[in-house]
Amino acid sequence: MKGILYCDGGSRGNPGPSAAGWVIYDESGKIIKKDGLSTGIQTNNFAEYTSLVEGLKQSLEKGITELWVRMDSKLSIEQMKGNWKVKHINLKPLFERAKALEEDFEIVHFDHVRREKNKVADSMVNQVLDAL
Repeated sequence: MKGILYCDGGSRGNPGPSAAGWVIYDESGKIIKKDGLSTGIQTNNFAEYTSLVEGLKQSLEKGITELWVRMDSKLSIEQMKGNWKVKHINLKPLFERAKALEEDFEIVHFDHVRREKNKVADSMVNQVLDAL
């Protein structure tokens, strides 16, 4: 099964209260799962990676085998593609978890998208932050 994962993370302050959000679409464009969670007092990049890890886990739970990941975090995308190194110690465990999850798919494509193309995942982040 093919799917598209949009994920986003944000913090109010950096670090500050932060949250992750994601939305999973099937290949016809129907939303099959959207969710978000608080990541505590963290950086924006920590929240971005958390959204990726959670989105990958839930995509696997939905039976997706070929996944397009779309994020407005250039850092996360370039690191997942292997183009940039992961230097921050707090991001390394999340990066390693995301790489391990990636191996459970047949194919994963990572694409950087502009913020305006990631509105649903961004809205999940803001819903969580507004509820804190």
